[in-house]
Amino acid sequence: MSLTVRPVVGRRAKISALGTYVPPQVITNHDLEKLVDTNDQWIVERTGIRERHKLAKGLGVSDICVEAAKKCLAARGIEASEVEVIIVGTVTPDMMFPSTACLVQDKIGAKGAWGFDVSAGCSGFMFALQAGAKLVESGAHAKVLVCGADANTRMTDYTDRATCVLFGDGGGAVLLEPAEDGEIGFIDYINEIDGSGGVSLNLKGGGSLNPSTHETVDKKMHYIYQDGQAVYKFAVRKMAEATARLLQRNGVTGADLGCFIPHQANKRIITSTADRLGMDPERVIINIEKYGNTSSGTIPLAMETAIEQGKLKKGDLVLMAAVGAGFTVGATLLRWEI
Repeated sequence: MSLTVRPVVGRRAKISALGTYVPPQVITNHDLEKLVDTNDQWIVERTGIRERHKLAKGLGVSDICVEAAKKCLAARGIEASEVEVIIVGTVTPDMMFPSTACLVQDKIGAKGAWGFDVSAGCSGFMFALQAGAKLVESGAHAKVLVCGADANTRMTDYTDRATCVLFGDGGGAVLLEPAEDGEIGFIDYINEIDGSGGVSLNLKGGGSLNPSTHETVDKKMHYIYQDGQAVYKFAVRKMAEATARLLQRNGVTGADLGCFIPHQANKRIITSTADRLGMDPERVIINIEKYGNTSSGTIPLAMETAIEQGKLKKGDLVLMAAVGAGFTVGATLLRWEI
């Protein structure tokens, strides 16, 4: 392997801590059999999902972020008051405003921090991650908390068997800090948007175009709409293209990676991308059977799975990638420094 590490003006950034959270309530495939015309075998064969988690009534996605953030900061051994910036990747904010970042800042007591939300569908965590990394690399900040979380069950139509089997709630948080001497941290990334894909995956109601009314509710415009075939084809193609291009321009191959951590939308998308990269299946992280698609929450949750399985260790070269509504694409190559 001849890794080409891109030059960084200023300093390098790294992930220094991780924390995750999923709500305790579980919805199994057998639970869904009671709601729609589906069955466990059909769901597992087509998606790889066996169960997913559901956020309790009265809680919002900020509460997922808070629990994950507390674990993250405890793992690093610092107080919330030391956090300078909070960036939240989500498409299911507690409310239109204030931002989820504001709510998280208040709940964890990160006095003096500033922050914002990133809306990029399932690529939200990836986009937020790069925004945070650039703030560290620029020298502007030394401790940036990046959260990726969604409460997808809040916008899932449980009479639509095509979508209700897919989504769950959960997320995670990472702390970004300057890399120390001898550490590499973030190496390179590819982010991309393609707005022509917006017609294939969206939530039409509740914004300025279609504000909430009895009519929008009756038309089910506040639920996820997805053209499954169009999304699947785009995801398979773009995740493979982005990851292959990222590895190629940095002089590495799939065989050089410690692990590949992909967005957990569909097991077939993941395996297709891994095959294209020439990845050993044992080094591809898949936990979709436990959580379903948690949108911006999937990659931090998969990071934790990788650590638990002993597949993500200090010094490993790691590739992460996601495709989401928009369409959006995000891929990041980094050295794991925890």
